[in-house]
Amino acid sequence: MFRHFLMCFALCIVYGSSKPTERKSRVHDEEPLSNLEHDDNKNYDYDHEAFLGQEEAKTFDQLPPEESKRRLSVIVDKMDSNKDGFISEEELKVWIKNAQKKHIYSSVERQWKDFDMNHDGLISWDEYKNVTYGSYLDSPQPDSEYNYTHMMWRDERRFRAADRNGDTTADKHEFTAFLHPEDHEHMKDVVVQETIEDIDRNGDGFIDLQEYIGDMYTADDKEEEPEWVTTERQQFSEFRDKNHDGKMDKEETLDWILPSDYDHAEAEAKHLLHESDKNQDGKLAKKEILDKYDVFVGSQVTDFGEALMRHDEF
Repeated sequence: MFRHFLMCFALCIVYGSSKPTERKSRVHDEEPLSNLEHDDNKNYDYDHEAFLGQEEAKTFDQLPPEESKRRLSVIVDKMDSNKDGFISEEELKVWIKNAQKKHIYSSVERQWKDFDMNHDGLISWDEYKNVTYGSYLDSPQPDSEYNYTHMMWRDERRFRAADRNGDTTADKHEFTAFLHPEDHEHMKDVVVQETIEDIDRNGDGFIDLQEYIGDMYTADDKEEEPEWVTTERQQFSEFRDKNHDGKMDKEETLDWILPSDYDHAEAEAKHLLHESDKNQDGKLAKKEILDKYDVFVGSQVTDFGEALMRHDEF
């Protein structure tokens, strides 16, 4: 059952550069390029995960500089899809998006074996329910701090939304939509509904200013309200509440948590290009990338040791 809580946490990844203990954001957009704060003044860890994928970045973190550069050279050749000897912003963007997708598919594969109990290549709702809530179903605890009945009902609603052919089972694509609904157009309604239910304290089906701020920040009588909270109040009034009726409806909530006008992969591609394009010609030669290898892959150790992991592609 603890796995379920980890899964729920993974589906509610936070964004932003705020203090994690004080503020959270519900902007989903896509599966995040990285769960880390993007602060190049401290390190390039965010860029490493965005460029390599979160699992591969961990491997590169254990490599000495020369091995990191060698592997990065191999990656650059793969990125250069038109074989012109340069990496364009578009090629960077495509590579980053593919790394993002690879992370999602790996996540699904890891969990697939846990839920496909009869090994028929499908996951039924009953299989998912029994694996996730089996202990509760066998011995309900009415005094528990968690409302498992409600959690199970929400999971079933999401599962049925992902089950496009309505056969109460999920194939790999449908299970991916269930675990990562923010990446699928037909799942947006359920993501919005879940968000509103989580924040809507008075049960009117909308998110008002008090609920909006309360979801991100708990006021302390002893301290002055942080400046970012004042900014968020202004954001709500000027941008979130588009019809200025004092609350966000489903459409306004959708614009907030799944904005259509911002592409994280594109933004990261522009950032990497800006950091590495020494001659400012709008594209990257392999030498420019390798000269700034620490931005793309980095290195934290000086010898291979047991942590050095070799892959066939290198």
